[in-house]
Amino acid sequence: MEAQSNIAKRLGCCPICGGAEFVEHGAWLRDQLLCIDCGSLPRERALMLVLNSVAPDWRKLRIHESSPMPRGVSARLQLECPGYVVTHLFADVPFGSKKLGFRCEDLERQTFESNAFDLVITQDVMEHVFDPATAYREVWRTLELGGRYLHTVPILKHLTQTVRRAERLGDGTIKHLTEPAYHGDPLDPAGTLVTFDYGYDLPELIAGWASFDVELRRFHDRHHAILGEMTDVLICTKSCPNPQEDHQSPRVTAMPSDDLQRRAGLP
Repeated sequence: MEAQSNIAKRLGCCPICGGAEFVEHGAWLRDQLLCIDCGSLPRERALMLVLNSVAPDWRKLRIHESSPMPRGVSARLQLECPGYVVTHLFADVPFGSKKLGFRCEDLERQTFESNAFDLVITQDVMEHVFDPATAYREVWRTLELGGRYLHTVPILKHLTQTVRRAERLGDGTIKHLTEPAYHGDPLDPAGTLVTFDYGYDLPELIAGWASFDVELRRFHDRHHAILGEMTDVLICTKSCPNPQEDHQSPRVTAMPSDDLQRRAGLP
């Protein structure tokens, strides 16, 4: 007698490839509810819906994506958008040069000219940046007036306030403020260090760091199989031509690991 598969299937419509079937490879739907045809995840399908909503002419736009994925929205942009530019941060090549077909860029110190893009996209990248205030200001600088920064980032449901997990010291060494955690990286099997646990104060933080209008969209969409935790997509719009002169960056303080565990409901 054959063993029954534990993989559950869902019907719907993938906004990225048009596929009609999805599979659940486990209970953690954020990373385990895949489109059978393109392999996309719920947050990637959410990003595609937002992209089609706010920029239906995206094929004609100048788009920068940092640390793209090898599937989903990134793959479609690569195929259909002539103005699509992809970058990764490499430690062994100069900024602005190329490696493995990617331009080397640091989100905190970009070599692009100001007003270079109509859209900037990142997918689960900002939780790995050491200085998000500078990174958001750099994204703002590289966007044309009226341009948008669309991105996904894990926003933890138990956090109302963002927590810094690690910081980079003046000599370049890393100081861990909580137990180190790493996320998968398509170019690095060791993964990438998580530097922030973001809470639902993130839109306010972004607006304090850079002159963006910020919108947060959260999904529970069965038809497009956008289910599970952390389905949020942030839309940051550059609506004014100059940085705010009176702008003060909000501070994010570290939280001791026992306090973090207590707020998370962990033993």
